[in-house]
Amino acid sequence: MNKILVIQTAFIGDAILATALLESLHAEYPQAEIDFLVRKGNEGLFHKHPFLHELIVWNKQTAKYKDWWRILRHIRRRRYDAVINVQRFAATGLWTALSGATFTAGFNKNPLSFAFTHRVAHHFNRGMHEIERNHRLIAPLVKQETPLRPRLYPSADDYACVAPYQSAGPYICIAPASVWFTKQYPAHKWIAFIQSLPPSLTVYLLGGPADKALCTRIAAAAGTRPVYNLAGELSLLQSAALMQKAVMNYANDSSPLHLASAMNAPITAVYCSTVPGFGFYPVSGQSHIVESQEKLSCRPCGIHGHKQCPKGHFRCAESIQTAQLSACLPALPSS
Repeated sequence: MNKILVIQTAFIGDAILATALLESLHAEYPQAEIDFLVRKGNEGLFHKHPFLHELIVWNKQTAKYKDWWRILRHIRRRRYDAVINVQRFAATGLWTALSGATFTAGFNKNPLSFAFTHRVAHHFNRGMHEIERNHRLIAPLVKQETPLRPRLYPSADDYACVAPYQSAGPYICIAPASVWFTKQYPAHKWIAFIQSLPPSLTVYLLGGPADKALCTRIAAAAGTRPVYNLAGELSLLQSAALMQKAVMNYANDSSPLHLASAMNAPITAVYCSTVPGFGFYPVSGQSHIVESQEKLSCRPCGIHGHKQCPKGHFRCAESIQTAQLSACLPALPSS
């Protein structure tokens, strides 16, 4: 096995979890050229990745079909031995089917899966993590039965960028935002949690540029305690580097949760409308899950979340108590 392509053109969290495949394939074929195909916007996750041969970026937003043809030509020129497609959509299925690779793998929900040499049934089994689902795609290729942990590789420059924040004493990171309203722990609940923290603990708020306004509101309402809004200030790998040495990280069921997992950083994942049973729970050595203790017949209300609570009460989030988040903090050294 000399040339391998892994395709995952979904969002940030999905791309991070797919790095478990890269880890397992590299462990089995250390001399192989492993390429990774991702959507534009996710390429920053893999800057200076130590064993990726090539990162292929699909511009889905502004040149979707023109770029699709460019990538197909590139795939066919590369003459891969294996193409592993984690996506379940026809565009990536056609790349896989037309790749010319000897081994092609994908999920049976992909419309082109009939043309793959290895098909795997896809379902959201309770308790099966996404990395386990993905690992079944490469089961015929690797001896390792248990998937390896997803992993990211911040550079020396990334670590240098966040070193001043890490030298100020113990800190936590909070990523308060989510694309979906019903996946997002409410701002006033984050504020209440921050106000309950010991004053010796610094808080860094993380997120992308679109999350800056939310983080500004939270920081302003937190009072005089040390709360710093870093949303939009750090790259994804710099955020990952900062999270690595936090005494605890807090995130919704969203991509920052998987950033922490990929760094084996301590993580508390807050689940509102979704549930860990969908398979997107943290895999760090020190991880916690926080969710409503009420028995809600409407939860979960979907796999991906909604723009508003379908029932109008948002009890799955509002019923989570500050004490549940506080209980996940490790004991801090006395000053």
